[in-house]
Amino acid sequence: MAQSPYTDDQLILAARLYFIDDLPQAQIGKLVNVSQSKISRMLALARERGLVRVTVPDYDPRNGALEKDLKDSLGVSAVVIRSAAGLKIQDLRQTLGYFAASVVSSWIAPRSVVAIAGGRTMQALVEQMKPAGSTEGVRVVQAMGNIDSTSGAYDAAELGRQMASAWKGTFLTLNTPAILPDADVCRQLLGLEQIRNILTCLADANVALVGIGTLENSVFLERKVLGKRDIAALREAGAVGEILGRFYNAAGRECKTPLRERVVSLPLEELRRIPQVTAVVSGSDRSSALSAAIRGGLVKSLVIDERGAASLLGKPL
Repeated sequence: MAQSPYTDDQLILAARLYFIDDLPQAQIGKLVNVSQSKISRMLALARERGLVRVTVPDYDPRNGALEKDLKDSLGVSAVVIRSAAGLKIQDLRQTLGYFAASVVSSWIAPRSVVAIAGGRTMQALVEQMKPAGSTEGVRVVQAMGNIDSTSGAYDAAELGRQMASAWKGTFLTLNTPAILPDADVCRQLLGLEQIRNILTCLADANVALVGIGTLENSVFLERKVLGKRDIAALREAGAVGEILGRFYNAAGRECKTPLRERVVSLPLEELRRIPQVTAVVSGSDRSSALSAAIRGGLVKSLVIDERGAASLLGKPL
């Protein structure tokens, strides 16, 4: 290895002038008697030799006060992630995913069965998740059929494969459309052994990660899977939220519309029986849907940003 042309004293001087005295690199070069272009290299060497140590006070990414309020007021446990003011929704999702990933990863114990839904916030979370311990026997199960013939990066099938790969586990796919054209076709499909086996495995899940949609903001509307007749019937039935393609009312009960008989996903009554059902949500536009899901026992915990949590509680941040 070539010997460095700089002594410790030279590196300490350059670092002092840069980090403490806040001088521009051109001026530092003159005082240290080297060209300006070499100052960056000297600063890097100072760090490598341990002459410069960066210390940052601990930062808690979670809003503990809001977490307590959600538990006290709504009886739901939560991971509430702090975020910078004014973030665009895509950046808010990334913030939530980055800081919540280690917490959610710790919930997946060996031999866990994890039911997973899709969504952009779910994608931001899954992309940051990695095992916190043993991965033995983990199974990841797609909790809802495919939305349409495309396969987006935030769809349940893609996220399930990604998580199963990270945990070196097994991925079970629900290889069918999420919404079928009529109830008869749906009944026939649900009678197939392959589909029955997946739904049985889903019912045995001990962790479920789901998204929350609304009648105004749902991937099924975005990708034009629902027709005008479906939407009108759901409005008349009082739909306020959607989980796994199943729309529910303010009491957290599935809306009794013809759409109910055409959905291929984990039924809501089975979802209620899973020990840990976590809604992964960003933004403050789904408070009514979240409240109804909590009220109906569909959701037992939340991963949410602090503005979304404050909106859910009906209080200013």
